[in-house]
Amino acid sequence: MNGNSAMGLGLSLLRWMAGSELIERLRLRRPIERLVYSGSRAGFQVAGAAARQFKRVSGGAPDRMSRPAAEDLFDPRISDEQQLIRDNMQRFAREVLRGAADGADQQAHAPDDVLAQSGELGIAWLAVPESLGGAGSERSVISHMLIAEDLAHGDMGLAVSILSSIGVANALTHWGNGAQQASYLPAFLEEAGMHAAIAVDEPRALFNPFELTTRAEPCDGGYRLNGSKSLAPLHDRAQLFLVAAQTEQGPRLFIVESGAEGLSVECDTGMGVRAGEFGRLYLDGVQLPADALLGGNDFSDASYAQFIALAQLGWCALAVGTAQAVLDYVIPYCNERQAFGEPISHRQSVAFTVADIGIELESMRALLQRACARAERGDSFEREAYLARVLCADKAMAIGSAGVQLLGGHGFTREHPVERWYRDLRAVA
Repeated sequence: MNGNSAMGLGLSLLRWMAGSELIERLRLRRPIERLVYSGSRAGFQVAGAAARQFKRVSGGAPDRMSRPAAEDLFDPRISDEQQLIRDNMQRFAREVLRGAADGADQQAHAPDDVLAQSGELGIAWLAVPESLGGAGSERSVISHMLIAEDLAHGDMGLAVSILSSIGVANALTHWGNGAQQASYLPAFLEEAGMHAAIAVDEPRALFNPFELTTRAEPCDGGYRLNGSKSLAPLHDRAQLFLVAAQTEQGPRLFIVESGAEGLSVECDTGMGVRAGEFGRLYLDGVQLPADALLGGNDFSDASYAQFIALAQLGWCALAVGTAQAVLDYVIPYCNERQAFGEPISHRQSVAFTVADIGIELESMRALLQRACARAERGDSFEREAYLARVLCADKAMAIGSAGVQLLGGHGFTREHPVERWYRDLRAVA
């Protein structure tokens, strides 16, 4: 069944149910509505994603955001503007994401209203230069990492869904040429927003982002892409993909629209980060024009290495936010949980475990902030990003496991959110 027939069937059934007394008497209205919604929603999403057409614009020189003044010393303090942004993100995470997290995890789907509300936060405006209608004037890697951390404190899966498009917008701002920026960046500022996703990972063991099996071969003044990608967020909603593929010059990034012939997607729900709506992309002879190569000839091996390092820092920020959620949850739990006539936090083994979580969390945050500060100033940061990535992959998993352990049998149940955080943190490792 294609998208249009699914929509037609769904609407027909809904019209029939609206006037059916039998459905009401049998108390089947709600179950049938959920079933029809699932099928018709898929139809609407496939049709909507494939229908979008981007108008090619011949832009001039690309607009790059300026870098902040270089500092001799690493300063972990944040500005008043960044604190205001953090306050808004934390409030949204607390009041919206926390309440929607469990349902989004079980359904492996980010609620439409949550994504719509996230658009009101204005994150996309920070990623788009002022000359193209946005509010971005200065490159701020730290600000984006703080946003990722705060949203992940609400829920990592929903944070991935919200930030997926922002990652593509940032890449276009940092490396896209003038025509690419003018063609795509304004769409991120539309009231309805635009969903986009980065597709780098591939479904094979020991994957290395610098050794890609997805190939981009020159042909007819453009490129032909063949291969498959995994862990692409918002796979069935995204209207634009940034796909990593191997070229004769090395790994590069290509702008692929969802309606491209030869591109197909399928759901690939995993153990954790389920609200991220991860899926697989299959590229079977996808024809792309020459201007689909991000940045054109100006994008080099060094640019790709920086792109991967920034992506790793993004996952580190998500890990820090989720690990902070674990710590904030287990402290009051251990203080209130009684065993043998006293709080379990009075036991040294429990107290030391909680302290270890705090120590490891602060070390993760310190390495992350140091790498982000160097990236923001324009200094080399690949080494610092690698160290942060190694530490976060190790300690995030340990913190998730310790959180489950501290809750005992309760940590194994859905009664508490720690088991979900454990599964989400496993994705970082």
